[in-house]
Amino acid sequence: MSLPHRDWHFPTSIRFGNGRVTELASAAQSLGMRRPMLVTDSGLASLPFITTARDLLARAGLGDTFYGDVAGNPAESHVTEGIGLYLAADCDGVIGIGGGSALDCAKSIALAARQQRPLFDFEDVGDNWTRADSEKIAPCIAVPTTAGTGSEVGRAAVILDQSTQTKRLLFHPKMLPALVISDPELTLGLPPNITAWTGVDAFVHALEAWCAPGYHPMADGIAMEAMRTVLRWLPVAVDDGANLEARGHMLVAASMGATAFQKGLGSIHSLSHVLGARYHLHHGLTNAIVMPYGLARNARFLDARMTDLCTALGLKGRSTQDLVEHLLAFLEHLEIPRKLAQLDTRFDLSAIAAEDIGAAAFADPSTSTNAGPIDAAELAALYRDAVQGDLNFGY
Repeated sequence: MSLPHRDWHFPTSIRFGNGRVTELASAAQSLGMRRPMLVTDSGLASLPFITTARDLLARAGLGDTFYGDVAGNPAESHVTEGIGLYLAADCDGVIGIGGGSALDCAKSIALAARQQRPLFDFEDVGDNWTRADSEKIAPCIAVPTTAGTGSEVGRAAVILDQSTQTKRLLFHPKMLPALVISDPELTLGLPPNITAWTGVDAFVHALEAWCAPGYHPMADGIAMEAMRTVLRWLPVAVDDGANLEARGHMLVAASMGATAFQKGLGSIHSLSHVLGARYHLHHGLTNAIVMPYGLARNARFLDARMTDLCTALGLKGRSTQDLVEHLLAFLEHLEIPRKLAQLDTRFDLSAIAAEDIGAAAFADPSTSTNAGPIDAAELAALYRDAVQGDLNFGY
């Protein structure tokens, strides 16, 4: 069973359904694009659906400006290289096809190509976004090929600052893609491990958004349904990668998770961003491994709200510990390691290294919306927990 075609306009215009990538040229034309640049990552650049997308654009007279060298953790150099191609071809729009890396790079090119400031002048700090000339931000179309980051419905992008080896968040309201083509068929080639890692990423987005303090009942409702959807459909997508119904539900869940996290994220992402930048690890995988330990450390802020969440997720227990135990079994089914030490990378647990990682995580923008107040020392302790596999409920 496959899901029906639908056109949605929340939080942006979304064309959802199997085969809708064939509408790419008309979608570009609907936004006034005449010379769009297609951006994707190096792992997808030679795949048939990218060739098809380029052919669709060329046959419609929209040219063939192409940048396909985005890496797994997009860096400033990728954005700069893409901007060079964009300006050389006098492009007037960007189409990103791929996972979060390609989409973040595409959105960053659209933001910065015709600005007069360095890229990181638009980092999500204070009102830096007002530095951008909004009239010079190009329209962007996002075509996700993984169900995880939800970058297709985000107003921000995570880009690696190579000078400091830290991930920095760019933000502008007009970075939100003007149109999304969400085609489940494009996710059919994802191997089980990437399906699992990206799918849990979507869950963590929703989870941390729900845990974030503040009043935002719309985000809370979307987050809760996204979590429910991931728990129901991700195991199906991992076990049966050809199941289009499961793939479709996961694409929707990814967009929902990213829509919800405009409310905020938290310490799981704070630490995951640092680990991804320093050890070049998959963001969804680090989020998945850190998640139980982040929940445990934040339990004192969450237990009063857990009854509602556990009830909605159909769990028998009603505490943070009950949720963590359920998620550990869920992650085990997905063959996700129980602790960071199980990865090939060697993690330094010395006091100096842990304190350094804790300080870097504390500086991450996600920390400000953690479920409750958290400091660098507590984030260093969370790092040790996740490396060693120690669940510590509260402080």
